[in-house]
Amino acid sequence: MAHRAGSADLPLHGGRVPKWLGDRMTRLGTVITEAIVHEYGRDELLRRLAHPFWFQSFGAVMGMDWHSSGITTSVLGALKRGLTPLSGELGIHVCGGRGKHSRQTPQELVSIGDRVGIDGAALAQASRLVAKVDSAAVQDGFDLYLHGFIVTDVGSWVVVQQGMNGDRRQARRYHWLSEGLHSFVDEPHAAIDGIEQGVIVNLTDRQAAASRQCQLDILGALGPDGIERQLADLEGRVIESRPPQAQALLPYLVMPDHHDVRAEDIVTRRLHGNLAAAAEFGPSDFSELLLVPGVGARTVRALAMVAEVVHGAPYRFSDPARFSVAHGSKDRHPYPVPLKVYDRTIGVLKSAVRKAKLGQSEELAAIKRLDEQARCLERHASGPSVEALFSEERARSHQHGGRSVFGAEPPPGEFSGRIHTGERTR
Repeated sequence: MAHRAGSADLPLHGGRVPKWLGDRMTRLGTVITEAIVHEYGRDELLRRLAHPFWFQSFGAVMGMDWHSSGITTSVLGALKRGLTPLSGELGIHVCGGRGKHSRQTPQELVSIGDRVGIDGAALAQASRLVAKVDSAAVQDGFDLYLHGFIVTDVGSWVVVQQGMNGDRRQARRYHWLSEGLHSFVDEPHAAIDGIEQGVIVNLTDRQAAASRQCQLDILGALGPDGIERQLADLEGRVIESRPPQAQALLPYLVMPDHHDVRAEDIVTRRLHGNLAAAAEFGPSDFSELLLVPGVGARTVRALAMVAEVVHGAPYRFSDPARFSVAHGSKDRHPYPVPLKVYDRTIGVLKSAVRKAKLGQSEELAAIKRLDEQARCLERHASGPSVEALFSEERARSHQHGGRSVFGAEPPPGEFSGRIHTGERTR
């Protein structure tokens, strides 16, 4: 049976991803995906995508706002753009998206099935059922507006879809995983993101099996018209019933409303482990890499975060805010996106993956050791406070090619009207 991985509360955020970031997200998301598939296989990639904590951290390390619902749309969009040209090589296909793109998912799946020799019609039916369950069988106050379906050449798949509650300014993300899935209506979710909001009607719960059967029996005995008459008779009448039995509590990630990254949002010992690994282990293990012009300690620090996204265990992703330390975010939280660092990170990872495909795995193995060392060092590593780290990064942002939706980051001390007035540029 598919497992539930947890839940989270995701604030709704408006705005668009600027092209300069969207293009980089596509390149970085693609090469991270290639590294995961090379090291662990396609099924492991699907498991990662079905894990809500990893998914949020994945978006944060790519420079999206660390806590917002926009990560879902931007990550799926980046993967679709980046992996579609590589579908023949990787055997991974990304379908669907937001709005009208979500409605095209069944046709996309049928086309993929015809092309690679899997049952596209069955996949299309699965797509429709998944959407129907989360829009009708799980009545939690969130209206679906996004549906992403990622499938492999052997028919394994993961679905990530998201609903919106406009009144509460919140979103809920749903994760499905085909691995171990035996039923679409009996606790099928790998995870549901979003803190509970009042009374939720969840007909996919195992405890609702009797209710599902009763509904079918009533429909068969009375028909739609008979049910309507019964409801009319009951209107205005007080019905006494036992409160629903509480479902087993699941771990969930509560994404706060505040946009800025604060010390309490980050597990500091893990952050210090990342920083220590980059400072102490990186220079010795990346001796050849560090000879590449422009690659220095700041790039290795970003690589330490990327390495954890590729190799980290599930428990490592309980603080997605920490992964925004790698490349900042488009809204300057915790600081502007350092474009020079971002581009070098992509270049280093692409080189490592390309060489690994040719049997030269030294660079990719070094990145893995960087992650291993971070976990060892975090037991006793110390370092700057979160606030001091952010302050230093903002002061050097101009040197790193810092950029946000407000424009290029000015040198320290230079007044920027765009930033202070909130004027955004593309």
